[in-house]
This record gives sequence, C-alpha cells and structure tokens, in this order.
Amino acid sequence: MKFEMKNHLKPCAAVSIAIMVIALVLTFTGHGMNLGIDFTGGTLMTYSMGAEFDVADVEDALSQNGISDAQIAKTGEESTQVQIRISDQENTDDLRDALEEALSEKYPDIAYVDISRVGAVAGRDLINNAIKSVSFAAVLMLIYIAIRFDFYSGLAAVIGLVHDVAIMISFTVILSGFIRVETTFIAALLTIVGYSINNTIIIFDRIRENSHKAGVRQKAREEIVNISVAESLPRTLNTTITTLLTIVTLYVLGVDAIKQFALPLIIGIIAGTYSANLINGYVWAGLMDMRAAHKKAKKA
Repeated sequence: MKFEMKNHLKPCAAVSIAIMVIALVLTFTGHGMNLGIDFTGGTLMTYSMGAEFDVADVEDALSQNGISDAQIAKTGEESTQVQIRISDQENTDDLRDALEEALSEKYPDIAYVDISRVGAVAGRDLINNAIKSVSFAAVLMLIYIAIRFDFYSGLAAVIGLVHDVAIMISFTVILSGFIRVETTFIAALLTIVGYSINNTIIIFDRIRENSHKAGVRQKAREEIVNISVAESLPRTLNTTITTLLTIVTLYVLGVDAIKQFALPLIIGIIAGTYSANLINGYVWAGLMDMRAAHKKAKKA
C-alpha cells in the first residue's frame, strides 16, 4: 500500500500552538496542573497493622472517608506497618480515629504509630532533576544527530522533542480532572523523550537515504520529506498501534497509580508520532531551504 504525504506544517503547528495557548490560559486562570502530594506536601500517617495486610483494605478505608489521592506504602521489617501520605486535612485527629476504626474490623491489632507534616521538597528536587535531564539529553541528541546527519536535522529533532514535551504538559493541564501529577508523571515524561527521538531518527535516516538516491535527490527537499515519511509510515503506525494497545490496556485495567502513568504516556506517544511524521521533517526542509536562500542572497 502506497501512502502519499503532503506538507501540512502550518496547520499542524497552529493546532499545537492552540493547545499550548489553551493550557496557558487555564494555568493563569487558576486551573493548572492537578499536583499530587509529592509536589504540594501533605500529612504522613503511620499505623502498625499487627499482621500482613492488603493495601486495598487501606484504600477502601480512605475512600469511605472521602480521600482518593493518598499514597500508601508498606514499611517495617515484616511489612506490617503502613504509611499513608495524604494532602493536608483540617481535622487530622478525626481522620486518624476514623481510619483506625474502619481498619480495626479486619485488623484488630492495629495501632497508631505516628503522624507528621511532610513538605514538597522531594517534588521540587524531582522537577529540577527532570528539567536538567531533559536539557542534557536534548543537547546530546543535537550533537549526535548533527554528527550522524547534519546540524539542521539535530535542530529540527530538538524542536520536535520540545514540542512533544510541551503538548504532554499542556494536556496534563487540560485534563487535570483525569491526570494527577505525581512522580510517575516525571517517569512518563522521560520515557516519551526517548520514544519521540527514536521515531524522528528513523524518518531522518530515510530522508538521508533518499537524498542520495537517484531519481529522488533532484527533487525539492519538501518532496523528499513527503516520500520519506510515506515510506516510513507503515512501520511507524505498526509500532505506535502496538505500543498503544499495551498502554491503553494498562490504563483500562490498571489501578489508579498505573492510570496516572499510562494516560500521560498515551498522550506523549500520540504527540511523538504526530510530530515525527507531520512536523520535524518539514522543519528540517524549511531550515535547509532558508540556509540555501541565505547563501544565494549572500553570493548575489
């Protein structure tokens, strides 16, 4: 099956910019990201359950008391203690007693251990480290692609990378009712950086091959990109659909913590496929044409 591609860079860029603008407007009007406890701080409650326990029972007890965003972890030498991290509550003592009463039905030896206030330091550190990691990765990718292909390919790939991250963050704002930003979101963000650049490199590799192929190299750069994207599209779609099937299944069948990782990942995979096929190659062609026009004007 033969695919025919055309340059739709301007409308695609307009759609992406519109999504980012909507996210910015929502953020500035007080409807930004739904930040989890790691980024806002909260209260840490510790109980000794007196025996092995099921985390689902703790989740049910919390749900009965109107708490759905808690982070639960097993601790202690024999994993008989539970640490519950929740957002700040007005009546912490009442909540503590209510949880103890609800859990005592299944765990009669439950005992309150400790309660403390935790800050958002870990979340801030995680954001700073993620920004440094993405920036460092972008520089290394620029260098690698510039050496393997050319500088403008590297620049176009980094532009695509920034686009994918921006789209993923924008949808996190727009879908704040479904996506809570926790540590798993940072993991999804870093995963998309690698996934996105892989798709882009495959297409740029095909562009390079076609740029030296007889019967194709004489064509305009935009047409070479059209041909290269069309040739790569079946492989790209097969890979993307296979990956999405797995991630969507995780989202549908997974627990809340898995959903908070899977949904941003789904958005990032779609954004990465979209930019690799409809944006990055045409950005490269535009940059190369601008360079050629500049050289021509300089000689004239």
